Amino acid sequence: MKARVSRTIAAIGTLGLAGFAAGPAMAQSAPAPAAPAPAAAPAAPAAVSLLAPGMNGPLSFPSNPYSVDVGPLGKWYVDGAVTGLAFAQSSAVPGDSGGGADLSNGQVFLQKVDGWWQFYAQAGAYSIPVLGAAYKPNDAKNTFNNYYGIVPQAFLKLVPTDSLSLLAGKLPTLIGAESTFSFENFNIERGLLWNQEPAVSKGAQATYVQGPVTVNLSVNDGYYSNRYNWISGSAAWAINATNTLTVDGAGNLGKTASTQFATPTPQNNSSIFNVIYTYNNAPWIVTPYVQVQTVNKDPTLGLDKSITTYGGALLVSYTIDSNWSIGARGEYLNTGSKASGAAPNLLYGPGSDAWSLTITPTYQYNRFFARLEGSLVDAGSITEGFGFGSSGTDKTQFRVMAEGGVLF
Repeated sequence: MKARVSRTIAAIGTLGLAGFAAGPAMAQSAPAPAAPAPAAAPAAPAAVSLLAPGMNGPLSFPSNPYSVDVGPLGKWYVDGAVTGLAFAQSSAVPGDSGGGADLSNGQVFLQKVDGWWQFYAQAGAYSIPVLGAAYKPNDAKNTFNNYYGIVPQAFLKLVPTDSLSLLAGKLPTLIGAESTFSFENFNIERGLLWNQEPAVSKGAQATYVQGPVTVNLSVNDGYYSNRYNWISGSAAWAINATNTLTVDGAGNLGKTASTQFATPTPQNNSSIFNVIYTYNNAPWIVTPYVQVQTVNKDPTLGLDKSITTYGGALLVSYTIDSNWSIGARGEYLNTGSKASGAAPNLLYGPGSDAWSLTITPTYQYNRFFARLEGSLVDAGSITEGFGFGSSGTDKTQFRVMAEGGVLF
């Protein structure tokens, strides 16, 4: 500042002498003072890292959700999803329809994400469209009773150290590569492999993070059975910024006779394992994974034969530009080529298999999105009455589905 003032005084002196020698006109030709620099724009608020819901992409919530300061209870964040869908399908099974429209999400998410205690609560209506399965039991009217109630996920999280956290409540599963609700995934419908996995379990979970490795261990009720005899775990290794390898597994340590829509007896008395690799490097997200599931023989539960299923899937998302992307999924599931007769039915009859293909172009602008989906399921070795169509003998089903709405 001092140097600047000295230079200014010197300049004024020089101009004064020049004006004295050359006359008034010369003295008045001094340059006008420079205009002040414009004020810097205020910094954008930092993005908030939310506990849930888990977003696989390509859809995303606003990076700065609505918040409310609850005084000594800290800052709580509120976001949500209001979405609807419409579909048409071939070879509808009895009790289903050839098409329709429905609310796919009318949910609000409330959470606290910092401090030694945190929480997440998700409430509202939802449907869970599943590839190759009848839609009616999965629509917004029936999912309250068939699945997880009006609060499908909610948990308390304690954070005693930077590396360790403890959760308890209605938890999202540690198993598989797809999440439960439509807006969380590349595709509108859940896949064939997802339909074999637990989705929401009640229980407790410990999470430990050390550098690039994250380990989870949970005691829970498996397929929402209210019997706390399941152990689930996962280990994820972030190899580098673009590559992640995950191994997960879960199993029933006892046996569970309880049966409801979300708690099928064979799956709820099984063990299941996945190996998942994810490549995430814009514009690509590529996730191949394999799945093995074993159901042991137990005549007291009506499981007269043991079976092992094998499945594989490839999930792909490609971002075209800031608004457009396209997701795709290919799958194959075999429920035991040698299984027959009294073996448990996990698909389209004992020993059946199926492959699927799903393609989903997606448009999102700020909070609004719309997407269209085409899917095909082709089944093999079906048991008559367990396939598609009015008589359960068709082997293929094609479905077209559209979904749109607001993520706020």
